[in-house]
Amino acid sequence: MTGQLDDEILVRAAQEGDLDAFEELVRRYQVPVYRVALRMLGVRADAQDAAQETFVRAWRSLPRFRGGSTLSTWLYRIVTRRCLDKLAKRRATEALDEIEVEDDLDPAQAAERREQLRAVTHAIATLPADQRAALVLREFEGLSYQEVAEVLGTSLAAVKGRIHRARLTIIQETSSWQ
Repeated sequence: MTGQLDDEILVRAAQEGDLDAFEELVRRYQVPVYRVALRMLGVRADAQDAAQETFVRAWRSLPRFRGGSTLSTWLYRIVTRRCLDKLAKRRATEALDEIEVEDDLDPAQAAERREQLRAVTHAIATLPADQRAALVLREFEGLSYQEVAEVLGTSLAAVKGRIHRARLTIIQETSSWQ
């Protein structure tokens, strides 16, 4: 609760033109915003662009932010929209960045783990954008179903359906690893 209260104070200061306050908000949220973008887009350069565009849009839109949702939910909504726009403009099967695995595995285990992660990452990358967004926000960012619905501007039932279909697709796509 203290973090949310701090965010409210920083938002008010940033709305009044305090660049240091906005810079602190960027510092707090740059990692989660980038993480969502990377998981949705699968390419580091695109994720960096989407994260940067998110904060530019947030700065420009900050005077209209009324606090109807938490700042994090608002930022997730912006980054998700940017990613969905980027996904609509490109093919879903573009190359993904190299996947890293734990260093303590022997070479055979590391190779197998890398292939498993590559299969899961590829399955996520080929999901329809609405399913991918719901899955990333719920499973990787830990948002509640209700928060995901708010970010995506849809119903709770729609979010649950999208996540269910996404999970089924990933299971089917990676069944050879089970």
